[in-house]
Amino acid sequence: MAVDIIVVGGGGAGLMAALAASAAGRSVLLLEKCAALGGTTALSVGTICATATRLQAASGIRDNPDSHYADMERFIGPLLDRDSPALRRVLVDEVAETIRQLEALGVTFMGPLPEPPHSQPRLHAILPHARGYIRHLAAACRANGVAVRTNARATALTTEAGRVTGVELARPGAAPERIAARHGVILASGDFSSADRDYKRRFMSGPLLDIDGINPASTGDGQRMAETVGAEVVNGDLAWGPEIRFLAPPRPSIVSRMPTHRLAARALLTAMRWLPARLLRPVLLRFVTTYLAPSLRLFEQGAVLVNQAGERFCDERERPQDEIGRQPGQQAWIVMDDAIARRFSTWPFFISTAPGVGYAYLPDYARSRPDIYACAPTLEELAKRLGLPGRALAASVDRHNAGLAATATATATATAMRKPMTQGPFHALGPAKSWIVFSEGGLRIDTGFRVLHRSGGPIPGLFAAGSAGQGGVLLEGHGHHLAWAFTSGRLAGLQASDLARAA
Repeated sequence: MAVDIIVVGGGGAGLMAALAASAAGRSVLLLEKCAALGGTTALSVGTICATATRLQAASGIRDNPDSHYADMERFIGPLLDRDSPALRRVLVDEVAETIRQLEALGVTFMGPLPEPPHSQPRLHAILPHARGYIRHLAAACRANGVAVRTNARATALTTEAGRVTGVELARPGAAPERIAARHGVILASGDFSSADRDYKRRFMSGPLLDIDGINPASTGDGQRMAETVGAEVVNGDLAWGPEIRFLAPPRPSIVSRMPTHRLAARALLTAMRWLPARLLRPVLLRFVTTYLAPSLRLFEQGAVLVNQAGERFCDERERPQDEIGRQPGQQAWIVMDDAIARRFSTWPFFISTAPGVGYAYLPDYARSRPDIYACAPTLEELAKRLGLPGRALAASVDRHNAGLAATATATATATAMRKPMTQGPFHALGPAKSWIVFSEGGLRIDTGFRVLHRSGGPIPGLFAAGSAGQGGVLLEGHGHHLAWAFTSGRLAGLQASDLARAA
C-alpha cells in the first residue's frame, strides 16, 4: 500500500495535519495506536491562547502577535535561552488563522479570558468540552478522504538513500505491515511523559522518573523512531509537571455527553450569556474531559496536604507536586479551614481554571464535584468523610499550627506568615495526584516543520508537529500547548503537501 502522506498520531496535531494535507489534494493515511482518536487533546481543558481573533475584536480588544510574542517571554522567565524564538514567532503569527479554521469547522469558543501576565485576554475556551476538537476534525478528515486506522501502531520508519519513505505498522492479531509514503511522514505522536523509565532517564531525573504522564499513551513513539534515522530530541529534561491535578469524576457527566455540533454549542453559549450563573455553573462544572489543576496559591494562603495516613508530608510551598508521587497510592488531599475556604470563594482566589466557566471557586466544587469535596465541623469528622484516620489528621494539623506559632514567636513576623488553621468548619479537596501533563522534549525541527538530522540538515521526507515536533519552543502558560498542536499540525500538513507538489 502507498499514499502521499502518512500521519502518525490521532490527536489534535495529527488530525489537523491530515486535514491540511488532504485539503491540499494529497492522499493521506492517519495512524492511531489507541482504539479511539483523541490523544492528549481530548484530555485537555480545551483552551487556546491566541491574538487578533474574531472574539477579541468582538470584545473590543486590540491585540497583536508582537505583544503575544513578548508576553510569552514573561512566562518563560529564566529558561528564555532554551526557547526557540523562530518557532515562537511562527506560533503567534499563525494561531489566529488556526482559530479561524477551527471555527469554520464548527468549533465554538467562549472568551477571550484573561491570564496574567498576558497583557490582554487571550484564552479561547471550546464549548462544550475538548472532545469537540476531535469530533469536528475527525469528521472533516473523513469528508476529505483521509483514511483513518485505529489500533495501528507505527513501530519504525522505513528509509531509502537517506530519505524517509514510509512506516512499519503493527496491529493486534495482524502480521506486521509496511506502508509507503510517496512524499512524507508527519510525526504527531505526542510527548514521552509516560515512556518507560529507561527512556525517560536519558533526559530526565528526580521525581519525573517516578510520575506518569496524564496520558498513558504518551510513550514517545515518534521521538524514538526519528532518533533511529538521525534526529535528536531538544529540551528533553523539561516538563510541564509534575503538576497536581484532581481525579476526574467517576461517572460520565451531562456535559461530557453533550453533542458537539455547532447548534448545540451555540445554544450553550447563549445559555451562558443569559442564564443566571447560579443555575448554569453547576452544570458546566460536571465534566470528565479534563483533570482540574488546583492553584498552588492555596498553599501560599495556608492550606496543607495530607496523605492516606492523614499525615502532612512536606512544606506545601516548596514544590509539593514532587512529593505526592512518593506517598502511598501517589494520592493526597488538600485541607483548609473556613477562613481559607471563604477566601477562595471569589476572584482572584480561584481553585482552578475550568472549561466553560473560566475559573472555579470552592463553592463550585461544593455544588458540582462532591466526589472530591468534603466539609465537616471538626477535623475528625472531616477525616471520616474522606476515609482517613481521624486522630492522625487532627494531630497533623495541630503540629502544623504549633510550628507556625513557634516560628512566629522566634521571628516576630507573624503577619507575613501562614496563619494557623483553627476556624471550623474544615474543608478538603481530593484525592489529587501528581502527573506530568506534557514533557517538553520534541524533535528538533526548522520553521518548515522538517525534522533536522543531528548533523544539521533536514531529514528528507520527515516532518513533525505537536509535542513530538515541539522543536525547542517553550509553551508556558495555559492554552499554548493546544495552540501549538493545532497550528504546527496545520502548517506541517501544508509544508508536506507543498513539497509533494514540487516533487
